[in-house]
Amino acid sequence: MPKARINREREHRITMEIVVDAYNEEERAMAWYYYLEEQLTFPFEARIRQAMAASPLRPGETASATGLAHEDLCRVGIFVWVRCNQRDLVVPLAQLVPVRPDEPTRVAVADWHYWHDQGYAF
Repeated sequence: MPKARINREREHRITMEIVVDAYNEEERAMAWYYYLEEQLTFPFEARIRQAMAASPLRPGETASATGLAHEDLCRVGIFVWVRCNQRDLVVPLAQLVPVRPDEPTRVAVADWHYWHDQGYAF
């Protein structure tokens, strides 16, 4: 994905609300995990926005996101459980776009996409 334009409002929310007290990689990973755990409403339907090496899903497919992956896995990136084609998989949240989500889910996923697409790391 190309780098997104700087969004000052989103940058402020991420810096001052999500990772405000996180001083190293592990703390940033856990800050994101707990923010998303609080904001995301599962299950939600999603479409695949991009192919990724860490996932067999392809653009245009749909899946049902059913929950966050275990926090240990999310120390390297944010992953979610999905149900697709009668299989349960763990895939990167960066790959999914919610279809008709509630507002907290929409904003939280957009925040993660922004962080990911900017190339930021834990």
